[in-house]
Amino acid sequence: MNLFDVYPLFDIEPVKARGSWIWDKEGKKYLDFYGGHAVISIGHSNYHYVKKLEEQLEKIAFYSNSVKIKQQEELAQKLGELSGYNDYSLFLCNSGAEANENALKLASFHNGRKKIIAFEKSFHGRTSLAVAATNDTSIQAPVNSEHEIIFLPLNDEEAFSKAIDKDVCAVIIEGIQGVAGIQTPSVEFLKLLRKKCDETGALLILDEVQSGYGRSGKFFAHQFANIKPDIISIAKGMGNGFPVAGVLINPTIKAKHGMLGTTFGGNYLACAAAIAVLDVIKEETLIENAAKIGDYLIEKLKTIEGVKEIRGTGLMIGVELHFNSAQVRNDLVFKHQIFTGSASNKNTIRLLPPLNISKEEADHFLKGFVLALQPHLQSATQ
Repeated sequence: MNLFDVYPLFDIEPVKARGSWIWDKEGKKYLDFYGGHAVISIGHSNYHYVKKLEEQLEKIAFYSNSVKIKQQEELAQKLGELSGYNDYSLFLCNSGAEANENALKLASFHNGRKKIIAFEKSFHGRTSLAVAATNDTSIQAPVNSEHEIIFLPLNDEEAFSKAIDKDVCAVIIEGIQGVAGIQTPSVEFLKLLRKKCDETGALLILDEVQSGYGRSGKFFAHQFANIKPDIISIAKGMGNGFPVAGVLINPTIKAKHGMLGTTFGGNYLACAAAIAVLDVIKEETLIENAAKIGDYLIEKLKTIEGVKEIRGTGLMIGVELHFNSAQVRNDLVFKHQIFTGSASNKNTIRLLPPLNISKEEADHFLKGFVLALQPHLQSATQ
């Protein structure tokens, strides 16, 4: 049997990782400035993280949600304290797409409506309703086209004010658009969304799957706007590589048995991983580090020839060049041993390193980035 060929792959086979570094099967060492799609939050193979998973595996790895799992309660308590959402409830699932799918369903259960407002260049996942709210027809099958979704320009206050009414079930927006190449909703726009949702009875859903868990320099990116959504979806950095996700739910939204469900969501190992991540984020002050090193990187990147624009905050950074970035990314990997990410904006490189990245490692990236740019700058001016 062959693997279903849906991923373009680098011809690299990682076999070991620690901190911000990855080693391939030949022993070559790479700096990880992408974190596997923003998943690696506390660094690869963190000692506390590995220990907690090992300890849990020796006790019990899995049972279904038909029994009491105290680790779920511990996770909810620690997440509430660190995020500032103590009064919200937590539903645990397995992936960002699943979190958004459940968030949208929950909104519809709450107000009985169907219409959804999403935004251009958005990405919310690949499951049925989540992908329908994703502004990319190339990944939508015909079966996904039946949902009632309106796509509006990001930060267009006039278009949004005209579109929202009392038929709208939910407004879903990313704290920072990741796949789009790091596009940030303005503080004023997020405040307007909150105000109009309050006026119309629509629910505001913040997709913090990529931008959450300290990556922006706050626990959630929307906290820069000092608003509280009705529902928040989380995943990626939540488990540092272990599949775990969740939905944070405003206390005004009431639960009912059977409303949502999952077989694997919130299992013992997933909770152990997620609790360990929160422990390390708190003890090693990684949110503060993300803000500090992110500011340093952004200021340095702004001075580099060939860079058109820098977007983002914390350790969620988009570097837009004056030309297609694909070959620069390839050169970073194969000539300078540095992993970075692509975006739907083909000129943009995404930087999503672990939150414990050091200044020395940031400087290592900057040096490699300048060297990788040089031959392309020369050809671009000829």
